Amino acid sequence: MDTTPRLSYPEVGATRLGSLPGGYQHLHHRAAVGHGRPAFEAAADAVTGWGMHRASGARVTADSPRAEPGTVVEVALGVGPLRFRAPCQVIWAEHGPERSGFAYGTRAGHPEQGEESFVVELAADGTVWFTVTAFSRPASWYTQLAGPLVPLLQRLYARRLGRTLRGIAAGA
Repeated sequence: MDTTPRLSYPEVGATRLGSLPGGYQHLHHRAAVGHGRPAFEAAADAVTGWGMHRASGARVTADSPRAEPGTVVEVALGVGPLRFRAPCQVIWAEHGPERSGFAYGTRAGHPEQGEESFVVELAADGTVWFTVTAFSRPASWYTQLAGPLVPLLQRLYARRLGRTLRGIAAGA
């Protein structure tokens, strides 16, 4: 895979900073996915090791088995000729005892421009939270044509990831 950074947007790292940039659609989805350290560890491994995406039906090709800054990754969704390829690069990653996750940014050829983060946190009461934060805007004719359908699909996919992660955490 090509590891030359060719990100398609200038606000690199904004999902980590908290304040999302203007001119984009914003997404924030938070869901409880389990309880206790074993659930957190299973969820954290699934998020940072691409298992959550794969278990949700996405094809993932990455040049690293775990999300690390600089990792080039391609996520593909759909079937046959209706498969959409989404080339990305990991911008930041965190692997801690109470918080684990990463963000990837869009590269040239992605149907959107922006960044998306996936974070798992273990709260003081033992609840395991999963949060998706993103900012994006159309970068291709078909995402421009789809208009308001794209943010709806992104929200549905974030919920699907949460349900998938809940199942993974429950098996811990």
